[in-house]
Amino acid sequence: VLPQIGFVHRGLEKLVETRDYNQFIYIAERICGICATGHSIGYAETVESLMGVEIPKRAEYLRIIWHELSRVHSHLLWLGLAADAFGFESMFMHCWRLRERVLDLFEKTTGGRVILSVVKVGGVVRDIDATQMAEINAVLDGLKDDYTKIMNTLLTDTSVKNRTVGVGHISTEDARSLSMVGPFARASNLPYDVRSFGKGAYGDLADFQPIVATEGDCYARVKVRCLEVLQSIEIIKELAAKIPAGDIEVAVKGAPADGAQASNVLEQPRGECYYYARGNGSKNLERMRIRTPTSQNLAGMTVALKGCDLADVNMIILTIDPCISCTER
Repeated sequence: VLPQIGFVHRGLEKLVETRDYNQFIYIAERICGICATGHSIGYAETVESLMGVEIPKRAEYLRIIWHELSRVHSHLLWLGLAADAFGFESMFMHCWRLRERVLDLFEKTTGGRVILSVVKVGGVVRDIDATQMAEINAVLDGLKDDYTKIMNTLLTDTSVKNRTVGVGHISTEDARSLSMVGPFARASNLPYDVRSFGKGAYGDLADFQPIVATEGDCYARVKVRCLEVLQSIEIIKELAAKIPAGDIEVAVKGAPADGAQASNVLEQPRGECYYYARGNGSKNLERMRIRTPTSQNLAGMTVALKGCDLADVNMIILTIDPCISCTER
């Protein structure tokens, strides 16, 4: 298997040279519609690190709440497509029905359903009041109950196991040597999740432990993503219960120093996303480099596909969940 990319490359990183750092955040959001919030947070945190800006604690909580909601929305979208591939047409509809509840929460708290445009360098542009926070909790409680029934049905179904168990296997050693990230890596017993360590760690903001599986096959990848939906719901509810009062943004003035450099990592729904920025003394950055999780996982995908039956190709690629939009940024 030889992945061929670049046919729809958009050159978004180059645009950073012709936009000031406040304008580029709207381009960063459009790297990928599903991961839009994550890309805006990752870019903003990189520029904030570049300029020595510390955002208010409340803004930090709000960013994570929206980001984890995006993870729920992304995984539900994926699960619906997976159910359709397994032949569960009605389950596909149920998964996307639950996803609509998350999109409705986005619309009520930000005004957008896919591209939220709520993150800025220095914080966030909107707050979530107590009434909206209570509604988020209520919606997630109902969603959790409905989703658990769907998840249990999918993971215990014989036909699903026949299509996924032992298919597209990746060992822990291969996952580590190929530097795989996200649910793809964690399904091979590699407990690598940026939310648990380093710059992207939630730390004392939320109780978090990576979800891993040991089998390394398609079934393990389905199981990890399914369980991560429930985990994200619990993270959101924990943050909503203890979010501090205060400002949601700080004023950011000036420009990054000439030669200043900064990097940042963020756990997107598909895995670790790396950001690098370099300033030149003006408001236009000199360089912006983004490494998306799909780019990192292409090597692992070729190993998973090697020697498989032709009928299993679709299932293997589906459980890896590559994003063409992120890769062709």
